[in-house]
Amino acid sequence: MNFRKRIAIDLGTTSILVYSRSKGVVLNEPSVVAVDRYTDKVIAVGDEAKKMLGRTPGNIVAEKPLKHGVISNYNYTEQMLKYFIKASVGSSLFKPDLIICVPSGANQVQKRAVRQAGLKSGANDVFLIEEPLAAAIGSGIDISENSGHMIIDIGGGTTDIAVISKGGIVVSDSIKIAGDETDKAIIEYVRQNFNVIIGEKMAEDIKLSIGTLDAVQEEFEAKGRNLYTGLPEIITLTQEDISKALEGIILKIANATKRVISKTPPELVADLYENGAMLTGGGALIRDMRDTIQDVIKINVFIPENPISSVVIGTGKSLNWISKMDPFENNRLEMTRKYVEQRENLRRR
Repeated sequence: MNFRKRIAIDLGTTSILVYSRSKGVVLNEPSVVAVDRYTDKVIAVGDEAKKMLGRTPGNIVAEKPLKHGVISNYNYTEQMLKYFIKASVGSSLFKPDLIICVPSGANQVQKRAVRQAGLKSGANDVFLIEEPLAAAIGSGIDISENSGHMIIDIGGGTTDIAVISKGGIVVSDSIKIAGDETDKAIIEYVRQNFNVIIGEKMAEDIKLSIGTLDAVQEEFEAKGRNLYTGLPEIITLTQEDISKALEGIILKIANATKRVISKTPPELVADLYENGAMLTGGGALIRDMRDTIQDVIKINVFIPENPISSVVIGTGKSLNWISKMDPFENNRLEMTRKYVEQRENLRRR
């Protein structure tokens, strides 16, 4: 009997979700760490650290150690993972096995960094799965079918777009336009149209309150600082304001989806007309996102029941195949290593 626990992690730029086979999603916290710059020690992680964003003295900095879905600060990511693993697993004699999803555009160096961070955080072994595959599984799509399916996963740092068939990714693209960019777009819109500066937290609150499909509010009172007087000011934003602020971002994602379709084999494009496209991730809930993408690509776009958890649920379901993933991943890494070695030898001649 194997007493070793297995957990799945959606290592997102904005938030980290952890999935257990027995309990489902056990943790959902911001991927933020608070660091003391004098000692370089992490003093808070997750929800506690996010509360410190923009509110800390000079020696304490709230950092996001992941940028665009990949590790930008290895040390902080390792300590953050250690915290989340302990919070999810608790005390155990056996180190857990992890399966972590990564963006489809991540290269081998970035994937290796994620794996090493997981191992140093207290895992027995770490396996990787690409986000579009995980999102498809979590949305209820049978990826083993000999039929084309499109996934558009809008996370915090990246939007992953892929056409999947027979258990693999046929065509994909990963763009650095996602949830974080929508917050910046709201900040810029408020600055240009109201001459008021707001912070990232306020921009996110605005988006969640009046910029999503399930928003119940029609207006939002935003608090910020007047650009000219330097004094506090309250402005009223409407749903129409947010639609205007995010129009450019939504169109960029829609056009990126169109480019992926243009590179897809004709046989699979025919399948997409039948199956439609699946829109997942937190960005799927942004007002006008689905309708705009649908208008641009001329294919029906669907949103699963729980788009935010689709990736981590799919990653968790793939825990059942964890024993089969190891040799495949190792073989692929070995093939890549040999290819790089051959190229280097040819260059030196």
